[in-house]
Amino acid sequence: MSDHQHPHPPHRSAMHGGAHGHLWVVGVVGIAAGAAMMIFLPQLKIASTSLLLFAGFHVVGGIVLLASAWGIGLRGVVRRWLRPGPADRIEFGWGPAWMNGLAIAALVALTVAVVVQLQFPTHWPLAFLAVALAVVLLVGNLIMGGFRRPDQAVLPMVELFQGERPVILDAGCGAGRTTLAVGKILRQGHIVAVDRFDAGYIDEGGRAQLERNLRLAGLEERVTIEAADLTALPFAEGDFDAVVSTHVYDHLGTGKQAGLDEAYRVLKPGGRFLMAVWTPGWSMFAVGNLLSFFLTSKAAWRSMVEKAGFKRLDEGAFNNAWYLLLEKPQPTPAA
Repeated sequence: MSDHQHPHPPHRSAMHGGAHGHLWVVGVVGIAAGAAMMIFLPQLKIASTSLLLFAGFHVVGGIVLLASAWGIGLRGVVRRWLRPGPADRIEFGWGPAWMNGLAIAALVALTVAVVVQLQFPTHWPLAFLAVALAVVLLVGNLIMGGFRRPDQAVLPMVELFQGERPVILDAGCGAGRTTLAVGKILRQGHIVAVDRFDAGYIDEGGRAQLERNLRLAGLEERVTIEAADLTALPFAEGDFDAVVSTHVYDHLGTGKQAGLDEAYRVLKPGGRFLMAVWTPGWSMFAVGNLLSFFLTSKAAWRSMVEKAGFKRLDEGAFNNAWYLLLEKPQPTPAA
């Protein structure tokens, strides 16, 4: 990598930090739902005849209300007050709103099913739909829970590295899931971990967690951390032997093509790019429900990577995502 290159100010709109701004909306809705469950549901006729339901509505409502408040701000206040010390184990910083939010939504759906079935029994199909929704949400919660587990910090079995001491770009490293996965299989060489480190869904934006994880994994000397934007990388053309990125380029919004163009630019001819993204499918429906239909399709990704100039070598499924192994073609010899 060129020593003279330095990061320049990132474009605020291009990286993934703003993609999850709706968390506050979801949290406020959750607080409102929890309050309604505590105030209005105990007044229903079915609650007046059952101590179990009367107490249950209060308990479930309290759980939903507190969990929603905890996820969107209360946790941060408590953490600042308690001032916890550095973690002594590898963690990826995903907050409780993302790890448990779907389970809380499932609890609300199950409560709705109980209320409809007991209070309005003639509307039992609605209760059935609420139970089905709860099951889908619980499956989505299990999928999301995998992101906090170090044993899922792995990569597909593909031939990504070439040369004895390759320089690898981890594009959108976050708290280091992919950086650590690359470090496990890269015997020699160096990793440049790049991110904007402003993602609201990762504790502290991810940089402090990344530094702790690298220290715990013994990779500090083999990784350089850079703050930069994937749509305007501060590196020279052909600086990297390989690029790897998981669960990032699908967060770039209108900057997807620019991000792919930049990955192509900084790769050496013959260099490879392993990219994993979320695409519409059953697992993403469990996580995002109707929002999953707005994810970029596989066909659209294939079109964009080919427009950037990449050659597609392989594709497949991995950790509920879809991956592409791409290559920057060697220049054609002059006739």
